[in-house]
Amino acid sequence: MSDARVDILIVGGGVGGCAAAMAAAATGRRVILTEETDWIGGQLTSQAVPPDEHRWIEQFGCTRRYRRYRDGVRQFMRTWYPLNGAAIRSPELNPGKGLVSRLCHEPRVGLAVLEAQLAAARTAGHLEVRLRRVPVSAVVNGDRVHSVTLLDTDSGQLETVEAAFILDATELGDLLPLTGTEYVSGAESQSETGEPHASSEANPENVQAITWCFPMAHDPDGNHVMDRPAQWERWRNAVPPLTPPWPGPYLSWTTGEPRTLAARTNVLMPEERGPGSLSLWLYRRIICRDIYAPDARIHEVTLVNWPQNDYLDVNIIDKSPEAVDAALEDARQLSLCLFYWMQTEAPRPDGGSGYPGLYLRPDLVGTEDGLAKYPYIRESRRIRAQFTVTETHVGVEARGKPDAETFSDSVGVGCYRIDLHPSTGGDNYIDISSLPFQIPLGALIPVRIRNLIPACKNIGATHITNGCYRLHPVEWNIGEAAGALGAFCLDHSCEPAQVRSEPALLNQFQTHLRAEGVELAWPRTSAV
Repeated sequence: MSDARVDILIVGGGVGGCAAAMAAAATGRRVILTEETDWIGGQLTSQAVPPDEHRWIEQFGCTRRYRRYRDGVRQFMRTWYPLNGAAIRSPELNPGKGLVSRLCHEPRVGLAVLEAQLAAARTAGHLEVRLRRVPVSAVVNGDRVHSVTLLDTDSGQLETVEAAFILDATELGDLLPLTGTEYVSGAESQSETGEPHASSEANPENVQAITWCFPMAHDPDGNHVMDRPAQWERWRNAVPPLTPPWPGPYLSWTTGEPRTLAARTNVLMPEERGPGSLSLWLYRRIICRDIYAPDARIHEVTLVNWPQNDYLDVNIIDKSPEAVDAALEDARQLSLCLFYWMQTEAPRPDGGSGYPGLYLRPDLVGTEDGLAKYPYIRESRRIRAQFTVTETHVGVEARGKPDAETFSDSVGVGCYRIDLHPSTGGDNYIDISSLPFQIPLGALIPVRIRNLIPACKNIGATHITNGCYRLHPVEWNIGEAAGALGAFCLDHSCEPAQVRSEPALLNQFQTHLRAEGVELAWPRTSAV
């Protein structure tokens, strides 16, 4: 017996899942959105990662709903925070003035804005959000998914939801093995994909590192040194096992430069910078004193998502629950050890050691220990799709042309370098130039299953192209297109494969996307 029957079930409440819910519920369809944690928003909130975006994000290159999210963050800050006049008047307010993004902000602010964006659909009864739900099984009839059973991790009860369309917006593509949907994980071989930067041999165990992020504040007059973490002796002098070699231990200011792999020595605080040095504090700062009124008593906060806490010992895809739990605990311990090292042993340019005034901010991430609710997941299982995007479609070197491949079935756009962090197979950074690209509908359609649609990083991409299709605005666009596709198919009594193969349906669907504010093509731009 089903707990519920809906038009569209979206499993996974991250960036793509939220965007999918907005798009599907806006058509009046009945939608259930489930989420493993107690916060929707994924990368933006529960994983605590400020958005990685392209240089043109303020003008073009994202969906209207994503732009509303960005505008909403700024308006939330102007309305509820004691900002100074310049910050209030700034049309491009960057709350943290971080270097990585034009919109570095607190995870809780992102959560508030996403909740607001979903509020009207929930009030109208078009959308129900169920938190703390994990998919555990599915019923599949032939080539169609009939229902998904989820575990309520608070009550221990099982719930079964039937739906005409099932969207997999989980961080690791959890529905793919449960439904028998064909998928690939890890690194493909060069002979399979034809990609210049692919491995010579396929390796399903080779995925990008996960990172357990955390917000870190600084009290220049305080001493907040924490108890020594349980795995301190393990991580204190550990060296990342990479080829080409990493320039030193995890717990160090010296890291590899992603593009050249040359050693680069960073500093923590802005005032410690010398010629050519990077302040890690500024990199993902999410709270900046400069934007507040003079009488506001603010300690600045930065978000630690650095190479030093990239965990690459174990791939957690398709492993036993016990193995995954052990790996996740190791990742948590690496982050805690990095923080403790900064408090106690990190060398300072003045010759001293440690920054005892550093302290964690559990209130900003809704946890007890101050780490994010969920690890930052860079790479998922990926469907075997009707069309797979490879480096030859979007990479500058691989194409040798000024523009990325043009897709007649485009359902959106994205732009970011092909940025692969060190991986569990021992690869160092792979960071290469890409071109502003499109998202082809064929990458959202499984080769066989007819009513399951990927809605985040689990599309038809490769290990290499995942490096540029995994970022916040791209995942949002993928999710929004997936939610719109499910609703469109219900409205037109068709299937996703038909939308792609039949010109009249494809034209109608793309017209709908444009009307909803989804950009399908780029103006002429440059490589990144």
